[in-house]
Amino acid sequence: MKYKAGRYSRYIKPINYVMDLCIINMLALLLPINFMQPYLFLAYLSLAWVVISLKTEFYEVQRYAKFTRVLTLIFQQFVFFFLVLYAFIGFFKQPNMSRLALAEYFALTFVFISTLKILTYVLLLRYRAFFKGNIRRVVVIGHNKKAQQLIDVFDSRLEFGYEFRKQFSLREKHSLPDCFQYIVENDIDEIYCSVAEVKDQELSELIDFADNNMKLLKFIPDNKNIFAKKLKFEYYDYIPILSLRDIPLDDPLNAFVKRLFDLVFSLVVILFLLSWLTPLLALIIKLESDGPVFFRQRRHGINSREFYCYKFRSMAMTADADKKQATKDDMRITRIGKFIRKTSIDELPQFYNVFLGQMSVVGPRPHMVKHTNLYGQQIDKYMVRHFVKPGITGLAQTRGYRGEIETETDIVNRVKFDIFYIENWSLALDIKIIVQTILNAFRGEEKAY
Repeated sequence: MKYKAGRYSRYIKPINYVMDLCIINMLALLLPINFMQPYLFLAYLSLAWVVISLKTEFYEVQRYAKFTRVLTLIFQQFVFFFLVLYAFIGFFKQPNMSRLALAEYFALTFVFISTLKILTYVLLLRYRAFFKGNIRRVVVIGHNKKAQQLIDVFDSRLEFGYEFRKQFSLREKHSLPDCFQYIVENDIDEIYCSVAEVKDQELSELIDFADNNMKLLKFIPDNKNIFAKKLKFEYYDYIPILSLRDIPLDDPLNAFVKRLFDLVFSLVVILFLLSWLTPLLALIIKLESDGPVFFRQRRHGINSREFYCYKFRSMAMTADADKKQATKDDMRITRIGKFIRKTSIDELPQFYNVFLGQMSVVGPRPHMVKHTNLYGQQIDKYMVRHFVKPGITGLAQTRGYRGEIETETDIVNRVKFDIFYIENWSLALDIKIIVQTILNAFRGEEKAY
């Protein structure tokens, strides 16, 4: 589940990364190590630290993690870092480097970073326990021994940061509609369900509700059938918990990488393409028809927040321009509009949306507010698309599902591709989609009208 407005949990990991890298580089500069190529040494250490941390999952410390987990991560990280550190001498032939100073550097790095990591861990526990910050509101569906044990963990382990609100028993006095109403009205963040107490149909309804309302759903495993799905397995104290959907972009590091890529890519397009293309197109658009150069339309973005999506105006201005989707041989499309729509040039101003953080270069295409409200009620799991930022292009568009939605099959398949993208995101996948989009623009697409 994406972080809600006002929550700053997502910044903890990037900040820790930056602080640790600062310590690594500052100590290397301050100590008399006698390296002949300082920039090479600093780049080598920084890159090695990042690669090792990704391998050991050094920054993957969940709110329910035990202290032993932190100590294990520190040990693993610095064992590899020690080997990589001394390997620099042999790899880059540095006979003048002081081995003693290198040992001192390693020791100080170990002390400073370990202290910082443990201190961050302890302070976060205290912050949740005593100041009630970084809290997640939860409900439990199920009335059995394991469900009660989990509730006891929520109530006793305040440092985990879970605020238990209510327990539902579908076998005795509650119904799923009762649960759904309470969850929506009380802005519950996470739902924990004992699968032993729900029927297959109820389980399906619960999953659909969580998807469509953007709630995090996790299971207390009591039923072997649930293991047929691809699930994420975690422990809260000694209680096993299963999570149905693991979204890569919920990881702050992944989100940071994607945002950095979006910023760089959008700046390149804005500075080197839109800077000269916009005045040229503005002149042609104004000469052909009255109206603004840019067309803006309200659309739904991440967490269903509305924003104005920008395009070069390709149609004559009408009263229903914000509500009616373009169709084949649409009489509203101008001559220059036909060209820029065919080549997707009309979409380029959305790089301003990307730069402002409202969109991403790659992601599920944002729909008009009217269509979101319609499909959100009619198409199963449609709202899952809003777990991430919308994109200028997306996996569904490269697979032929772009433009006008003519049949229900079009939107159903578009949603399937969007959900696959959300659950399987990687930077390599983004680059592949961008390359495919550019190739499709040159070749021309059937539904680019």
